[in-house]
Amino acid sequence: MRGNRPHVVTQGRRRSRAPLGRVLWSGAEVAVTLGIVLLLLVVHQLWWTNRQAKADAGRKVQALEREWGQGGGSPGVEDPAATDDPAVGDDPDETDGTDDTSAGSSPGAPGRTGAGRRQAAPRWDQAYAVLDIPRLGLRAPVAQGVSKPNVLNHGYVGHYPGTAQPGRAGNFALAGHRNTHGEPFRYINRLRRGDTLTVRTSSATYTYVVDKTLAQTSAGDGGVIRSVPRSRVVPSAGYDEPGYYITLTTCTPEFTSRYRLVVWGKLSRMTPR
Repeated sequence: MRGNRPHVVTQGRRRSRAPLGRVLWSGAEVAVTLGIVLLLLVVHQLWWTNRQAKADAGRKVQALEREWGQGGGSPGVEDPAATDDPAVGDDPDETDGTDDTSAGSSPGAPGRTGAGRRQAAPRWDQAYAVLDIPRLGLRAPVAQGVSKPNVLNHGYVGHYPGTAQPGRAGNFALAGHRNTHGEPFRYINRLRRGDTLTVRTSSATYTYVVDKTLAQTSAGDGGVIRSVPRSRVVPSAGYDEPGYYITLTTCTPEFTSRYRLVVWGKLSRMTPR
């Protein structure tokens, strides 16, 4: 009888270990599955959205260029006399005003657009211009408004409502993703004073020269996109006099949306089409 006892005890231990092993194995399977799902989500966010948005943006640039080449043109903008003062992160549906004066062939000189006429405003979310930044190898369509689902997530650069249009007196202010969804503004921190930016429309090409950079400000610092841009958070950053400005804004640090990075430039010349 005693000889059978060790056998009985060993069998009981094996039975007790079996459920524990199944639990551990099931937990490992769940952990691996969750890891794979998270990895796929990261790949989708960081790779697929970029691939898709860059392709969409590239096709839109080509479509605009074909349209302009055929003489169809994209609508320009009729400028209301007053400008609004939206914050950097404001809802684009709230305002849509621009300055009243067009840019001439030299910076600071008022004049008409290349077509010499006022034009109808672009439709909401419509791409109507192309931004070129040679240093970054960037060509991106510019659309009206800064809606994420309808503009920015397509790899487009968004025009802040309430700010001037290309070549007009005031501040032509733009927003773009720094990470994911085409990330057109990922490397604007590499821009230096003297670098050129061009904005092409159906009627003219406007060349701006980078002048100043604000490495970090709050997401709600609406001063940086005012007609005379000056930060409300960093009062020493910005300008004191009216002019013909361009502003690029994006999120910083990378992969966050806590702060904004700002690059300013001044209009250098306008070349009619």
